[in-house]
Amino acid sequence: MVKLRLKRYGRKQQPSYRIVAMDSRSKRDGKAIEELGFYNPITNETRIDIAKILKRLKQGAQTTRTVKNILNEAQIIAKENS
Repeated sequence: MVKLRLKRYGRKQQPSYRIVAMDSRSKRDGKAIEELGFYNPITNETRIDIAKILKRLKQGAQTTRTVKNILNEAQIIAKENS
């Protein structure tokens, strides 16, 4: 199953994450199928390729809870309860 999740990179105590599509059985920092965006929790900076994310979601990719929250904040996907 393909999941949209975060892949950590950056220095110690200064994490940055790439939003990637990868197999759910892969390691957190393993090989990604496709890079879809960027998230920095320290500066709260987010860059997202909306077209690629929507394409992956239409193909049946699942999101992790954190990525879903990031996409909700960016108003890319609607909240389920709304």
